[in-house]
Amino acid sequence: MTKSRNKKDKPGHENNIKDKLLNLLSKAKSKAYSFKDIIKKVGLKDQAVKGQFATELDNLVRSGQVARTQSGTYKINYKSDGNHIVGRVDHVNQRFAYVISEDSKEDIWVSANNLKFAFDGDIVKVLLKGKRDRGRSPEGEVVEILERKRTDFVGKIELSPRFAFVVPNSRKIFYDIFIPLDKIKDAKEGQKVVARIVEWPDKNHNPVGEVIEVLGNAGENDVEMHSIMAEYGLPWEFPETVERDADKIPVEIPDNEIKKRRDFRSITTFTIDPVDAKDFDDALSIRRLENGNWEVGVHIADVTHYVRPGTPLEKEAYKRATSVYLVDRVVPMLPEKLSNNLCSLRPHEDKLTFSAVFEMDHQGKILDEWFGKTIIHSDRRFAYEEVQEILEGKDGDFKDEIFALDGLAKIMRAERFRRGAIAFETVEVKFKLDEKGKPLGVFPKVRKDAHKLIEDWMLLANRKVAEYVYFMKKGDEKNTFVYRIHDHPDPEKLNSLAIFARKFGHNLDLKDKDLSNALNKLVTDVENTPEQNVLQSLAIRSMAKAKYTTDPEKHFGLAYKHYTHFTSPIRRYPDVMVHRLLEHYLNGGKSENKTYYEDLCEHSSDMEKVAAEAERASIKYKQVEFMETMIGQEFEGIISGVVEFGMFVELVETKCEGMIRLSELEDDFYELDAENYRVIGKRNKKIFTLGDHVKVKVMNTNLEKRSIDLAFAAK
Repeated sequence: MTKSRNKKDKPGHENNIKDKLLNLLSKAKSKAYSFKDIIKKVGLKDQAVKGQFATELDNLVRSGQVARTQSGTYKINYKSDGNHIVGRVDHVNQRFAYVISEDSKEDIWVSANNLKFAFDGDIVKVLLKGKRDRGRSPEGEVVEILERKRTDFVGKIELSPRFAFVVPNSRKIFYDIFIPLDKIKDAKEGQKVVARIVEWPDKNHNPVGEVIEVLGNAGENDVEMHSIMAEYGLPWEFPETVERDADKIPVEIPDNEIKKRRDFRSITTFTIDPVDAKDFDDALSIRRLENGNWEVGVHIADVTHYVRPGTPLEKEAYKRATSVYLVDRVVPMLPEKLSNNLCSLRPHEDKLTFSAVFEMDHQGKILDEWFGKTIIHSDRRFAYEEVQEILEGKDGDFKDEIFALDGLAKIMRAERFRRGAIAFETVEVKFKLDEKGKPLGVFPKVRKDAHKLIEDWMLLANRKVAEYVYFMKKGDEKNTFVYRIHDHPDPEKLNSLAIFARKFGHNLDLKDKDLSNALNKLVTDVENTPEQNVLQSLAIRSMAKAKYTTDPEKHFGLAYKHYTHFTSPIRRYPDVMVHRLLEHYLNGGKSENKTYYEDLCEHSSDMEKVAAEAERASIKYKQVEFMETMIGQEFEGIISGVVEFGMFVELVETKCEGMIRLSELEDDFYELDAENYRVIGKRNKKIFTLGDHVKVKVMNTNLEKRSIDLAFAAK
């Protein structure tokens, strides 16, 4: 008797499974499902069919149609098709936005009327409508919102007798959120709150929301810092499960663990960090070998010894992906027990580390290298300032060792620039704060040899770890690894930079076969000139953004063929991945899943951008707060940006940036000449160009919008 064919044996059944999976995940849009969730949704009970679903899911992940998250859940990967492009909304102003997509060389211009109420950062599908007038960027229309970037928004609440509105902090959100009075959570007029949108706008209506958290009174330091954290989705505490997981870790190092490691406790070792640092990721050891060469160890906190895969600690570290450094606080990636205690390489304590050890001659040539797990005992904790004083002639601990490390670092630095590294030195600011967090002063950070010494040794360890893993396997097939890459600059932006630099009398020779050399010459030429910051800022904008990836491509800025991040696992999740992979390969493990690690890299790159934006927002807030006391005063400034509605001016003395609005200029009607970075008066033809020196007066400040209003000072 012939058995009837089971439904699952029919030809094309695999396609049915594939279609079911894609259909389910497509409907879910941004929602990610576990395999158990998928089985429930489809209503499967047959074990054999479950196995086929698992196999097909793996196939979809390999093909890129489905993404597997770090927590093991699955979601659809959006793809562009035909006349439609999938991309992210960059909402420039109330009139229009751009949609940025990897599938389009040009950003797509979308009128606000055609946005379908997409908000800044949302993932959307856009119908292409051809080029805009005069051959400008392509124009499109949003046909579907695929994924909302966020549902929670920070803002100030405004109360009326029958309803309330929350005015979002973000300058890129152009809708106030309507809040019914029974959903305000006892918020008072003008307080900062977090509102969650429960009904997205339709036609001409505002989004409807509810207050989920009252942050407090606007203007108070803690409230404003919490507002920035909430605006960027940063947590201000760890979940209890994560804290409990950290608390369970024993402080003592067992003898059997020490026996597995190379012991550096008897070798001179110290850390060099900012004076107010609490988490010490890295330490340097140095000793003279019997053959006269130097042995230098770059010792990095062994975070992966404590943070195990699948634990609450691991999941939270992945989710945060990076520590975030606001002006007055750190939002750490790891709980304090690890970041400031167990993993911090504090002096006079035994600590577990993962190390890169180099034997070098006096000319800086590397004769031998070793990578592996170690234990160290730091003899001294240095601040950068202490080391700098020693390098400038003051007596101090380990003076000979510090000079030896500095001498070798300078050799490595010179070699890096000889190979084509770019010598950009962007100006960062620091604040002097009172006990309530109010800024008393703002100063440019100065990088000296002590800072560069540490940087050079960290660069060496990062490069050598990347090279070691890359060359482990011969041939084209390499072990999956996490790299830090940096693509070549954008040719069009470089050309604009060259044209602009000539206006200041500087030459960027783009015909030079060695582009790095040409850029470095420009950097040297503008050093200590008033236009240094503007030109370096433009040069940096011409560069591609560095990112994490499993593709072993070049790091253009450092002129390294292979580079990674190995040296900061307390504060960066990619370094945790690198430690885990390196240990796996040192123990003879096979190549790990590339797709899985690429997803982790993408998430880490995204969170790095969020952290940078939050850090900039906190700096901007403190700058505006500082300038509140300067209203009516005049300053020298440099035009640092030009847009349709005004000119940004950076004040030379404080490095704070404000705006002169074109609508406030009464002597003429000024228009933007974007190609030449300038604005021109329609009648008098007066020109204001990026980089021009101007004298300005502080007219007003707005802490809510983190903005400073300027006007030209009367002559």
